[in-house]
Amino acid sequence: MNASVDVVLPCLNEAQALPWVLARIPAGWRAIVVDNGSSDGSAELARSLGATVVEERRRGFGAACHAGLLAAGAEYVCFCDCDASLAPDLLPEFVQRVADGESDLVLGRRRPQAHGAWPLHARAGNLALVRMLRRRTGLSLRDLGPMRAARRKDLLGLNLTDRRSGYPLQMVVRAADAGWRVTELDVPYLPRTGKSKVTGTWRGTWQAVRDMRAVLSEPAGERA
Repeated sequence: MNASVDVVLPCLNEAQALPWVLARIPAGWRAIVVDNGSSDGSAELARSLGATVVEERRRGFGAACHAGLLAAGAEYVCFCDCDASLAPDLLPEFVQRVADGESDLVLGRRRPQAHGAWPLHARAGNLALVRMLRRRTGLSLRDLGPMRAARRKDLLGLNLTDRRSGYPLQMVVRAADAGWRVTELDVPYLPRTGKSKVTGTWRGTWQAVRDMRAVLSEPAGERA
């Protein structure tokens, strides 16, 4: 498709995965790697591979994602993890659904392709959040995966404020409150390259769950 698209890739020490990820950015799209304080040369490597690099010194997944959204200038913005667990070349179908008016926000439903691709503790945390999200919004989603696409101006209109692990969930909650059509597409989920900074341990997973539960307690329509 010929749409103007930017792909936001939050990055913290992902030098091992970057070549694989950036090689799969669709032709004509721009990769925005948001370096969140890497010490392994990720930013320099990303630049050498042709990506636009944004430095976000405030640590946090949401901080990195939002910095990328603000740096984007395309009509459509996609988000994807930078750890080689999800392939950006799957994103054109996401954008096409938004462009065709079938959906306002398209999420990737992760389908593990190998043992260990989605550790039990991470899957359990995701399931708990999805159940809470269904009760909160009425959306019949089955995952809260990081791969997604929407129009940039619409995302900015959600006035997202979370800068930690709750950012992806806040996006869905506020989209639902605004009456958006939120849909899912199945995507292959591969074992990540390197160690997870969020869901690699039970402690990290439940810290993320705690961040997200705070988002779910936000009153409908709250934009503070």
